[in-house]
Amino acid sequence: MKIKATLFLLVLTLICSFGFNSIDPELFTAFNTIDQGQSSKVYALKLPEVFFFSEEEVPLEAPDIRERFDKELLVNTYWQSNMMLLLKRANKWFPTIEAILKEEGVPEDFKYLAVIESGLENVRSPKGAKGFWQLMPGTAKEYGLEVNTNVDERYHVEKSTRVACAYLMKAKKRFGSWTLAAASYNRGMYGTQRLLDNQLVDNYYDLLLNTETSRYVFRILAVKEIMSHPERYGFIFEDSDLYQPVPVKKIGWDVPIANIAEFAKEKGVNYKVLKIHNPWLIENHLNNKSRKYYEIELPEEGFY
Repeated sequence: MKIKATLFLLVLTLICSFGFNSIDPELFTAFNTIDQGQSSKVYALKLPEVFFFSEEEVPLEAPDIRERFDKELLVNTYWQSNMMLLLKRANKWFPTIEAILKEEGVPEDFKYLAVIESGLENVRSPKGAKGFWQLMPGTAKEYGLEVNTNVDERYHVEKSTRVACAYLMKAKKRFGSWTLAAASYNRGMYGTQRLLDNQLVDNYYDLLLNTETSRYVFRILAVKEIMSHPERYGFIFEDSDLYQPVPVKKIGWDVPIANIAEFAKEKGVNYKVLKIHNPWLIENHLNNKSRKYYEIELPEEGFY
């Protein structure tokens, strides 16, 4: 009560000091104004009437489905700095990912799965998943990637994308649905199948799920909607604002490298630049006792 009384006296003092007619009503709202301009507002979003993921329709007529979609649209729209970064990075990485998805027979919509998994960065999760596709060590090795303390191909964007495609194709064959394949990327194929069997349903939207998997596909849907129509959600930019891919040349290599910093210098770049383009090289040397063939990327001249 004392706090409320103090606040009331403070407001009354302001009114008495400046007069009733001189106080801007905007001072007493949750919105800020800049240079006496229009105040900032937070708007409710209009959901699409019809929406598809990988040519599978989202049942937006169901109230819980609409609310879950709306939630992720709001969260991702009003986290403006993050979404703007995603739009900038997508210009750099989507062409590579899209080409591989097409080659492997996976719908293009799955590029948004990589977006929600990693933000299109080679990140590491607390559980040990790494790379754009957040592959766990066991899964990566199962699908043929090299993972050890010297080389970790989960950080190789092209190779890890092909592994993600192989997993998703296997999941699609098992479940008969791309939406369930996407959900299984988060929950696992066994875990997803067990839920379907226990709940006697056959699609993602009818499942009662934990919070993470319940949100998972809807995060993909929201990111797809916003990144497909950025201007509709208030994201304004020029092409020149977007991050650009750096043209590279690939050199084949099947012998050890004793010192990668020295190797980089011999190739006309520094250690940092070589590691930027080859993050799968973990240490400052490449063991390669088995004489495995690698392709090392080097930027074209003039880009650094």
